[in-house]
Amino acid sequence: MTALRSADALLVVEDASYSYLDRFPALDRVSMSVRAGEKVALLGANGCGKSTMLKLLDGLLFADQGRYTAFDAEVTEDHLEDDQFARGFRSRIGFVFQNSDAQVFSPTVREELAFGPLNMGLSRDEAAVRVDDTLTMLGLSALADRAPYQLSGGQKKRVAIASVLVMNPEVLLFDEPTAALDPRTRQWLIELIVELNASGKTIVLATHDLETLDRLADRCIVFSEDHTIAGNGPTDRILGDRDLLAEVNLIHVHAHTHGDVTHTHGHGITHHPS
Repeated sequence: MTALRSADALLVVEDASYSYLDRFPALDRVSMSVRAGEKVALLGANGCGKSTMLKLLDGLLFADQGRYTAFDAEVTEDHLEDDQFARGFRSRIGFVFQNSDAQVFSPTVREELAFGPLNMGLSRDEAAVRVDDTLTMLGLSALADRAPYQLSGGQKKRVAIASVLVMNPEVLLFDEPTAALDPRTRQWLIELIVELNASGKTIVLATHDLETLDRLADRCIVFSEDHTIAGNGPTDRILGDRDLLAEVNLIHVHAHTHGDVTHTHGHGITHHPS
């Protein structure tokens, strides 16, 4: 399968395969593309390869075979060893991990946000302005001098997102963004993602939360449990395809009989286990 290219495609993956430890398949000849300004959900059950695809898009791992192009340049391990290429790529794409503890590591929130800009070569004054602006935007100013480990789960999620937004990337990658969040933080994050997309950011997120898809994605790429792509289309069409969702283990269907009438109910996976 060859990825559908378009003039405004920012990210293009062609026939990518990847196995962990050369033994455990995660992607099997997967092709996909993401256009500028889209909100795209990588949809599928646990272990299907969607988180692996996010890591490939972020240059954290590299396909065993196939090709990945971002911003009209091929992304390879060798290319990312070049400082100039790496800085350009890393400044344009940002990844918010599912587990904020794996992403937040600095002594204070302010230092956490400053880490990326300083490593990209900004002066301390320039970095400080960006940090202050981002703290204000995400309502974190009062927490600026707190240690991240002292924060609640929702606050850590905000800090993790801020540490990415401070770089002002064009593309934002989210892995299970609504997993294990309290209702208020979950709603805040959904609204933030929508606003970021409205401001021009391209969004790619991995999820199996069907409840939020109508707001978080314009298009869904559906991964099957055999690590291939089983479907690709507008969110409303994908959500309406009950056979597809059942096939990839996102819903399970029960039959019920009432007198002489038998009908079915679909039950979907709506949250990620913590």
